[in-house]
Amino acid sequence: MRRFIILFLVTVVGIKAFALTGDEPKVDPQNLHISWEVVDNNYQNKGEALTAIVITNKGKTALPASGWKFYFNSSRNFLPNATTGNATIAQVNGDLYSITPTSNFKEIKPGESGRIEYVCESPVVNFTDAIEGPYLVWDNEPAKGYALGDFTIKPYNPTYQGLITPEIIYNQNKTILDIPAASLQKIIPTPVNYQENAGNFIINNTVAIISDPLFENEKRYFINGLEKLLGSKLKGTSNTKKIVFKKDASLGAEAYNLNVTPDGMTISAATPAGLFYGIQSFKTSLSAAPWAKAQAAITVPCVEVTDAPRFPYRAVMLDVARNFQSKQQVLKLINLMAVYKLNTLHMHLTDDEAWRIEIPSLPELTAIGSKRGHSLDSKTNLPASHGSGPDFSNTAGTGFYTKADYIEILKYANERHVTVIPEIETPGHARASIKAMDARYERLLAAGDKAGAERNLLRDLNDKSDYRSVQYWNDNVIDVSLPSTYNYIETVVGDLVNIYKEANAPLPAIHFGGDEVPAHVWEKSPAYLALKATHPEIQNTGDLWYYFYGRVNEILKKRNIKLSGWEEMALRKTNVDGHATYVPNPQFVNEGMQVDVWNNVLGDGQEDLAYKLANGGYKVVLTCATNLYFDMANYKSFDEPGYYWGAYLGIDKFFSFIPYDYFKNADVDKNGIPINRNLFVGKQRLTDYGKENIIGLQGALWGETVKSAERMDYMIFPKLIGLAERAWAKDPSWTTERDTAKARVLYNEDWSKFLNILGKRELPRLAYYNGGYSFRIPKPGVVLEDGKYLSNIQYPGLTIRYTTDGTEPTANSKVYTAPVNAKGVVKFRAFDEKGRGGNIAEGPASNPKPTI
Repeated sequence: MRRFIILFLVTVVGIKAFALTGDEPKVDPQNLHISWEVVDNNYQNKGEALTAIVITNKGKTALPASGWKFYFNSSRNFLPNATTGNATIAQVNGDLYSITPTSNFKEIKPGESGRIEYVCESPVVNFTDAIEGPYLVWDNEPAKGYALGDFTIKPYNPTYQGLITPEIIYNQNKTILDIPAASLQKIIPTPVNYQENAGNFIINNTVAIISDPLFENEKRYFINGLEKLLGSKLKGTSNTKKIVFKKDASLGAEAYNLNVTPDGMTISAATPAGLFYGIQSFKTSLSAAPWAKAQAAITVPCVEVTDAPRFPYRAVMLDVARNFQSKQQVLKLINLMAVYKLNTLHMHLTDDEAWRIEIPSLPELTAIGSKRGHSLDSKTNLPASHGSGPDFSNTAGTGFYTKADYIEILKYANERHVTVIPEIETPGHARASIKAMDARYERLLAAGDKAGAERNLLRDLNDKSDYRSVQYWNDNVIDVSLPSTYNYIETVVGDLVNIYKEANAPLPAIHFGGDEVPAHVWEKSPAYLALKATHPEIQNTGDLWYYFYGRVNEILKKRNIKLSGWEEMALRKTNVDGHATYVPNPQFVNEGMQVDVWNNVLGDGQEDLAYKLANGGYKVVLTCATNLYFDMANYKSFDEPGYYWGAYLGIDKFFSFIPYDYFKNADVDKNGIPINRNLFVGKQRLTDYGKENIIGLQGALWGETVKSAERMDYMIFPKLIGLAERAWAKDPSWTTERDTAKARVLYNEDWSKFLNILGKRELPRLAYYNGGYSFRIPKPGVVLEDGKYLSNIQYPGLTIRYTTDGTEPTANSKVYTAPVNAKGVVKFRAFDEKGRGGNIAEGPASNPKPTI
């Protein structure tokens, strides 16, 4: 699903000065300031990065030459010995590393700096490749971590292959047509049939609303929203201006018709969900004005729309385990999902690094599993991960949803026809739950309750198996041979069912993970050896897979809940010509399981895996890493955050995705290099039968680099609108056009329309809607032609501003309207309706040329 993790940003917190020994004051860690920088991004021509940590002492006491360690997080591999010879780097577990000074380390006196240079095994691409969350631990106080002063990342101008420069951006943007706002389609995602007519329907607070009783909840939702836009309560006294919500049993489950005339508006649907989506189309048809400020009268364009979704499953996967997001931020996501007619929120609630939902029957899951801080034994909390630091004050690392919180999320989602699917990672990615159940075991054992202690234990205490997961954990896999594992699953499922019942929310499926279990797990587990001796169908540890998911499926089936998981759940290990491979597992084909398939990374050999599983009979949700991962960096540039192991994913990757033939628009590999089309020779294509098993699309936000609400907004929006367009709208003509040149022309026309809709209609509204969203504002393109600077933007309608004195453009800087004749450092920046700016583009004279 996400992987070969790269690196993360940092949050550090304050602490008090303290004494190391006796009463004599020692260095206050808050006076130690750390900076990280790239020294050589192709060190010794080996494709490795020489980087440096610079420690500056801003206090009045020296940092001694020994007696301490620094800890930090990173998902890179390092050479153990610093090239400066003054420290060693060692992996603790997962992404946690330590730096220990050697005899060559010199004390750092007040006002001085020390430097540790070390080698990463791969080049640095962007600033999320920096180390994260460094903190100090004294050798004579090993159980306590101390936060440091400022942590900064030194700016870096890379020259690697594939670097995206402002010149490249400018030339990409040149193909985008500037379309007048009045000519743009008023509703997105694109309806099945859309016709705009002359005239407008003017709504004020006298408008009458007439509704079929079936739509009472939707009527209440509509009135609440309308009154906010009008800034007054509805009187409903008009005899001529009417809004009608009409039942039409002939329409599909999520279909609707919308008809707006100068005298009124009618939305017809067979179900509350269909009526709700008609309301969303009404909302997107409005201008941004009433969202920015309440209006006494609202203008609605006259349209005739018949509409229905292409796929029944239209989802967002949100990882809150790696880094936590508040309840309010989840509600904001649900709100916007509903606007763009996405109907499923897949909540990734648990992983190695945290457990985020209260399970009343097993309180240790949150008492231990929701807290991150300095720990080398994980007995009272989990260790720092993803830069969460040494204590519990970091709200990205520490936090969970209480039962009441989660019920509120469920009710809010249910009102907006969004189903929330919980994910409980098993058997891998489960370190948080394993350590929590270890703590429960110790507590109950100490109380004399041996049977209770063993009831939910998730590992064999005598297992000596040696393994490392993709994220470098060596103790993160549940032992599926233990009977107690299934007691635990029964308990968790039972509590989840009760929570959903109390919220009166649907629970059609529970996602049980299933990905990335490492090699050599369980091999030396006494529980496995005992199970193997009594179950002849289990010949090796690979067979435990089918045993485990068969039992989990039975637990869910008796509650009428479907089993959902990542693709590995539906695969069977076998050999072809002596080589290990995977094929669709016939054992579970008729069990109604749903598999979310992420692995189609171009060049990694599994490009057709989703199609294999669909052709093999499994219900498949396309969660393709090549096109639908929100956490991937938009493009290759040091100032662009996100991972890039699977692909670089700008909004174009979402918009251009062809669900039934994603090979067709695949143009570059995961490194941004043009692909050889021979890559697809011999790969399975989707059959007509297989198409019936593609039930939907899912965009995924993995949370390793997402440490704030603002960064979450940046990574998801407006890409989410591209996801919604592909999940809801019918196939556009360019997806099936066989003539490549014609397909490109058709695509460019649709692409320009989409970008203009974003820049001139959607983003102005999102700047204010629901309190406003911190969506990504793209960097302007810039070129130097005939001594003048030309600039453009991906979303026509955004304002470009510039400076000519080297300062950063602000919302008060000059507006770019024509080529700029200037010398020196010229900087350009785009701004939204509220004056919020994006990344800065410097004129070409200030940028290094990429090395090819």
